[in-house]
Amino acid sequence: MRKHISNRMGIAILIYMMAQGVVYGIGVVLVLATPLSDIALTLLPFVVALSLVAAAPIAWWLAPYARAEYSRRLNAREPGRSVEEPQPHQIAPSSWI
Repeated sequence: MRKHISNRMGIAILIYMMAQGVVYGIGVVLVLATPLSDIALTLLPFVVALSLVAAAPIAWWLAPYARAEYSRRLNAREPGRSVEEPQPHQIAPSSWI
């Protein structure tokens, strides 16, 4: 039996690793570039644990914004833009570059 996951969950799983890398990088810079570098060996395991935990809600929050549906709705609100993709005969030659 095949299990299905929601689109949001699938996108969040993909974003999770990137979000964890960003949170980890920010944490490491904060530890090593401040006077906390004296106790870096003690703090870095906490930075790793924090990045593992904090990346999950960040990825879950970012996932809907990564969906094509969101960008279609966003583009539809701009004047002169439509929800549908342009047909090949509607594309101006200047945009072929």
